[in-house]
Amino acid sequence: MKVSPRLEARRSGVARALHEAVLPARLLLVAKTMLAVGLAWAIAPHMPGVTDDYPYYAPLGALVSMYPTLMGSAKSSLQTLLGLAAGIGLATLIVLTVGPTWWSIPLVVGLGVLVSGTGWFGVGREYVPMAALFVLIIGGQNADDYSLGYLTQMAVGVVVGLVVNLLIAPAPLTAVAAARIEAFRARLSAHLHDIGDAVSESWPPEHEQWVDDAASLAETTMSLRTALTDADESRRGNPRARGRRAETGHIHDELASLDRIAHLIRDISDATADTIWDRPGALALDPALPEPLSAACHAVAEVIADDDPSSPAGHRRRGEAARAIRLLVERVDDRTIDARRSLGPGVLIAMHLRRILILSSPPSTPAGEDE
Repeated sequence: MKVSPRLEARRSGVARALHEAVLPARLLLVAKTMLAVGLAWAIAPHMPGVTDDYPYYAPLGALVSMYPTLMGSAKSSLQTLLGLAAGIGLATLIVLTVGPTWWSIPLVVGLGVLVSGTGWFGVGREYVPMAALFVLIIGGQNADDYSLGYLTQMAVGVVVGLVVNLLIAPAPLTAVAAARIEAFRARLSAHLHDIGDAVSESWPPEHEQWVDDAASLAETTMSLRTALTDADESRRGNPRARGRRAETGHIHDELASLDRIAHLIRDISDATADTIWDRPGALALDPALPEPLSAACHAVAEVIADDDPSSPAGHRRRGEAARAIRLLVERVDDRTIDARRSLGPGVLIAMHLRRILILSSPPSTPAGEDE
């Protein structure tokens, strides 16, 4: 029974989500969150004054302070406390003036939502109207004591969470980002292999998944940029990342090259699909080109997949790809003269494959060295 591409993509997405949920970094965050919440709950009843009447806010403070990165934890914690203080301040104005009524409570909530839209509070923006509402409804006649207990116990939980996150520092996410980029490299290689197969099959090809995959390459690049940004963030202030501050530099360069390669492959994929299915704007492919075109696609795909382009095997693969592209260009030139027509998908694909080969070569390798 053939499974539809949409259902297959949904299954793959569910499997990927479940896998990410049990990654070691995520499990460490789970354990630290449990520890922080437990410690905050144990400390909260021992706070002085009226604050010990509101111990349940300390675990909440610990919970909101737990982020996968140290800087993320510090930033979100500060923003949450600022949001709480702003909400409590709005509620205090109501308490000191008209008091909580049927119209003043909705008014202060509306003001809280308005203030939270300024962008000053980041992730703490939701706590502005929430804190104002809680002070007026739950605090009631004891709004002063409630406000003090609410803010103090949240701060206790935040401090506990930050201390736990600092003492049990999360591992930098550099390795995770690097692994995802390597997987993207393999995917680009496989996609170009699929195009090489498609142009050499009887038309229309039996396999069409490569056409749908091309559209998702841009989304994948965006998600990889986010993952790399998270990796950089995970290193800031992290004692486990000391002495390796330049570690992500080569990964940024690699992602930039792969992003440009992905754009070129998408162009090749679109031009090939237009020709195969005779879409509007399609250009005919000369019958003499599928064989050298397919060979060049496969050869360049092998170069893309190479994780060590400086090795002897990498040099050999680049030499083979350069020769395959040269044969394709020669065939395109010959057919251009014979057919007296220069415009066609073979020209675009040959140009893009050569550019991909240059982007996949080590920085010290001059263009065309292996030819």
